[in-house]
Amino acid sequence: MSILCSDLAKVYEGGKTGWPALRGVSFEIKSGEFVAVTGPSGCGKSTLLNIIGLLDEPSGGRYEFNGRDIVSMSDQERSQARLEKIGFVFQAFHLLNRLSALENVCLPMLYAGMDSHEMKTRAASLLHKVGLKGKERKTPLELSGGERQRVAIARALANAPELILADEPTGNLDTVSSREIVDMLFALNAEGLTVVMVTHDKEIAARAGRNIKLRDGRLEP
Repeated sequence: MSILCSDLAKVYEGGKTGWPALRGVSFEIKSGEFVAVTGPSGCGKSTLLNIIGLLDEPSGGRYEFNGRDIVSMSDQERSQARLEKIGFVFQAFHLLNRLSALENVCLPMLYAGMDSHEMKTRAASLLHKVGLKGKERKTPLELSGGERQRVAIARALANAPELILADEPTGNLDTVSSREIVDMLFALNAEGLTVVMVTHDKEIAARAGRNIKLRDGRLEP
C-alpha cells in the first residue's frame, strides 16, 4: 500500500477566485504507517482525507494510490478500490439505524458480492474482534456512542482493506470510549494496517508514528 501526493491543490468554487482548501501539499505514506493529520478547523484536513480515500479529486497536482495516478482511474476502478482497499471510519458513525450491527457490517461485503453465509460469519467474527460479541442483533440506537464506533470499525474492516481512514473518530465520544477506540486503531496498525487519522487531540498525534500538520491548506514544517 502506498500513497504519494505531489503539489496537491483543491479549490472549491465560490466568489470570484474560488476558495483554496489545499495548496501545494506533498507527502508520501508507506505501508504500515500510522499518520495523524492535524491542524485547526478549516485547514483542509477532511478535504485531504477525502482525496486520499478517492471520494474527491484534487484540482491540481498529482495523487498516486498504490502506484497509479488517480486521474487515469475510471469511476468504476475508484469505486472498486474504495470497496476493496480502503476502510472508512467517520465521526458521525454513518450507520443505518434500521439495520442491526451485524447487518451494518455485512453491507460492504454484500456490495462486494460475498456469499451470504460467509458474509454473516465474517461480520460476527469482526464484531467479536471489536468487543461486541452478543450485540450482533442490536441496532445502532440500542448501542452507546463507543459501541457504535466499534461497529463502524468492524464495518471498515469488512473487506480486509489495506488502509483505514479515520476522520475525527473520537469527536462524539466520552474520554473512556475515545481511549478505547484509539487503542483499537493502534492495535490494527500493529497488525499491519496503514492508518491515517484526522484528529485535534494532541495526545493521539503524539502517539502516531508521523504527523502531517496543515494550516490554511498548506503543510507546516
